Amino acid sequence: MYLLVALALTLLALLFAHDINRAAHQATGPRRSENRSFGQMVSLLAAEQNSFDSHLYYLLGHGDTLTRPVFAARLSQLAQELEGWRSEAVLLRSPVLAHHVNDQVAAITEQRVDDYQNLLSTIAARLNLPWTPAPSGSQFVSEPAQSLVQTVQQWDLARWSLAREPGQVVLPALGMGAAKYYIARGITQLVDSPTLALIRGIGIAAVEVQPAPLPAPAGTLLMPPVPSVQLGVSVRNVAYVEQPVTLHVTFSSAGALQSQTMSVRLGPMQSYAFVPRALNTAPSERATLTISVVGAAAGDHMTTTRTYQVEMSPSGNG
Repeated sequence: MYLLVALALTLLALLFAHDINRAAHQATGPRRSENRSFGQMVSLLAAEQNSFDSHLYYLLGHGDTLTRPVFAARLSQLAQELEGWRSEAVLLRSPVLAHHVNDQVAAITEQRVDDYQNLLSTIAARLNLPWTPAPSGSQFVSEPAQSLVQTVQQWDLARWSLAREPGQVVLPALGMGAAKYYIARGITQLVDSPTLALIRGIGIAAVEVQPAPLPAPAGTLLMPPVPSVQLGVSVRNVAYVEQPVTLHVTFSSAGALQSQTMSVRLGPMQSYAFVPRALNTAPSERATLTISVVGAAAGDHMTTTRTYQVEMSPSGNG
């Protein structure tokens, strides 16, 4: 009997505590505070999104005046901002507010991150810019600009959800200037820009020979009587694009033909030093050394082929 009474009292106490907590949460004061805190957080997020929109709008309209590296850097800076929005959206999901507005705002923001990531990737692909794919988990959006317009429309409905709730919070509006510009004009202006045009170019920047050649006319390598010669070939990519490059080395003499092929992918405006295997040589040998790189046309004031006449000195043993 006493056990039943104790259980009944415990149950009543738990129910009473639950009702007190629920009442406190539903009270006007706490709800007003939660709504206003939420409004402040969303205002900051909306300011970030509107600033992003204005910068992208400017880039779409005036990017044709920039060089490829500068345009790519600004596009990349915009892309780096997006993941921060996703983190902020997660924080908005609790506590649960009236009409589940926090879930709506968070979902809209996450969708806009995907939309912008796809839009920036599309721009980079059209201009053949080096670009890091969007983080895993982001969804592909076939019409990102159209989706951005739709999310603004969804936001316009959700932002009034707390207008009649305690605190009377009205969330700020979102801009969609960049999305509308993209829908109306696309990026033809950027694609046709001479300063953003992709002009591939590679070239042999330097050739190092070990041991060091003896003094000789240009185009001739007068070598001491050594059993092998080591080459180092520096190749440069002069375009702002990732570029595959293949090096061919041939050493042709009366005795034999030695050939080597090596490949690498060069990043934008980067150089790479190839180090082929040592070439076997013999005293008094005469040979032709041809070094060539393929993958793109020669850059300005550069060459993709160098040919040397190799003359090995006598051994000196009488």
